[in-house]
Amino acid sequence: MTERVYILGGYQTDFSQNWARNGAEIFDAFGDTVRSAVEIVGVDPEEIEVAHIGNFSAELFCRQGHLGGFFAALHPAFSGLPASRHEAACASGSIATLAASADLESGRYGLAAVVGVEQMRNVPGEQAAEYIGGPAMWSGHEATDVTYPWPHIFSELAKEYDRRYGLSKEHLAGIAKVNFANAKRNANAQTRKWVFTDESFMEDDEANPVIEGQIRKQDCGQITDGAACIFLANAEKAAQYAKRRGISVDSIPYIKGWGHRTAPITYERKLEESRDSEYVFPHVRGTVTDAFSRAGISGVEDLDGIETHDCFTSTEYMAIDHFGITAPGESWKAVEEGDIEMGGRIPVNASGGLIGLGHPVGATGVRMVLDSYKQVTGTAGEYQIEGASNVATLNIGGSATTTVSFIIGT
Repeated sequence: MTERVYILGGYQTDFSQNWARNGAEIFDAFGDTVRSAVEIVGVDPEEIEVAHIGNFSAELFCRQGHLGGFFAALHPAFSGLPASRHEAACASGSIATLAASADLESGRYGLAAVVGVEQMRNVPGEQAAEYIGGPAMWSGHEATDVTYPWPHIFSELAKEYDRRYGLSKEHLAGIAKVNFANAKRNANAQTRKWVFTDESFMEDDEANPVIEGQIRKQDCGQITDGAACIFLANAEKAAQYAKRRGISVDSIPYIKGWGHRTAPITYERKLEESRDSEYVFPHVRGTVTDAFSRAGISGVEDLDGIETHDCFTSTEYMAIDHFGITAPGESWKAVEEGDIEMGGRIPVNASGGLIGLGHPVGATGVRMVLDSYKQVTGTAGEYQIEGASNVATLNIGGSATTTVSFIIGT
């Protein structure tokens, strides 16, 4: 990083809420999130100089685009501020965060608001699957003969791991168990009150029905209404904030490193490009190592936790070896040995992740940064990783078409 981009804090909504059922529209939740973040963080609205919004599919779910105008409508001080919306499927929030960081690094602005928002529970499940299916892949060219496109694609990823290295479904179930257990500690988690039995994680067609291929119900991330907001600041604004709060600027977390790569949009093309690689998705491994390099760390052994994209258990299985927790194809070892559990060698998704906490698509990348901030400031509450000082994120869009990773620490 050429200039430090500090994270002053933020706010996320309760991911268990159904906004439409509560009589709220996307604008209501958007506004409540920003106003709550301003109050909690202690940022004056007049200080905010630019806003970036992550959102994937408001046009489909809500018949609403042009979300930059939402920000300008929230407070008199925001009217006239530059605000823009960013879309990269499930990585939309991370792309918004990257854009805001670039604004600060370039010197254009000193303090940025980043908002991720998605409303997805206002339509039936199959319609939601359609809305988040084709548009995030090559629409009309992939997964055209299946009911649930993304469970199908990530079932194919599980099959690819099985073909290359062998894969036990018990290890995928182990990932789900960890994430649901972690979610019970998180007061914002969509599934925190859900009740499971042993059969919930078995090949039981009643307790854990097949969704597509090798993907069963408990392998899936959640369809979620949710929003998150963070404030990013350059060194000058961070110092002013620290002085006003009576804290050291050195205690404020910052983005130590980042990685961002984009692969061809189709899943099959990605596999073609990885035929001679030890990694199923070498560009994802490159995204992670880019973040390590920019952060000046040697690898996963310098991390205390990871917030990764587990839209399905097979996605987290991929992330485990792509982060270097294990050798390629040996992610099962981290599951069996408890490495990814709370108290393990490298806790993964202490928040509950997309499976346990929830996955409001455009908000996920922003939420991951916020949870990483909470971990390194010791404010994560019941899901705190003891002694966390460096936490990484991995946020992917589509079949890992857009991949973004951040390293956050103090």
